[in-house]
Amino acid sequence: MRVAVVGHVEWVEFLRVEEMPAPGDIIHVSDFWEEPAGGGPGAAAQLRKLAGSCTFFTALGDDELGHRALEDLRRLGLTVHTSWRDAPQRRAVTFIDARGERAITIVGERLHPRADDPLPWDDLESRDAVYYTAGDDEALRRARRARTLVCTTRILEQLQRVGAQIDAVVGSDVDESERYETGNLQPTPHVAVLTRGREGGRFSVDGGEWRTFPATPLPGPVVDSYGAGDSFAAGLAYGLAALGDPERAIELAARCGAAVLTGRGPYAGQLTAPDP
Repeated sequence: MRVAVVGHVEWVEFLRVEEMPAPGDIIHVSDFWEEPAGGGPGAAAQLRKLAGSCTFFTALGDDELGHRALEDLRRLGLTVHTSWRDAPQRRAVTFIDARGERAITIVGERLHPRADDPLPWDDLESRDAVYYTAGDDEALRRARRARTLVCTTRILEQLQRVGAQIDAVVGSDVDESERYETGNLQPTPHVAVLTRGREGGRFSVDGGEWRTFPATPLPGPVVDSYGAGDSFAAGLAYGLAALGDPERAIELAARCGAAVLTGRGPYAGQLTAPDP
């Protein structure tokens, strides 16, 4: 399996607290760490663990945090192709409470790869699966050359504008920015999947009737929920390319999402040994 991700990066500061701050609160942090994260790296790292390797196409700020991000992404085992932007690296602050719930504050402009960046775009043609979170319109068209293309519903307007046939769209059914309904895209994606956290989710094949799927039992206690959706999307992309069957792909994706909940941050709990 040859897989890739096209997307963006945030440098994330994680703060573990007993409960989310309310106006006027002064709260204490019990754990703090920072690392590159967001939809692109989280999915790329999960795909690497499923497929053995993963190539990540992105753009980074040409500053200290951007260069630190590149070093850390490579330490995750990713093959990274990046273009440098004369802009600050996008950042985020993430609070994680005692229940594992997270709240994210974004700082800065999203930096994404463009088709006119000097990146090996032709390499995408040989990929079995690509997960796409961010890029310009032509970058999306380049990504479409892969055998299987899965996109986040967060880029619905771009998908509508480009009008490419997508193998799957995936998002959260409880996040307004990720909602999707049949008819939102033409041509209709072959598979649409919307997650509902502990309630599982729903899916539709070729625009047909929506069906539900159950949540996967957790393999351990919840540590935090950051990155669960990104790993779910990566598992879906891998499963569609490797297994072919949407229901089996969703089952694998749900296992990937559940595994992340049991680890600190987006990477520690990720699934590494999928069943064929």
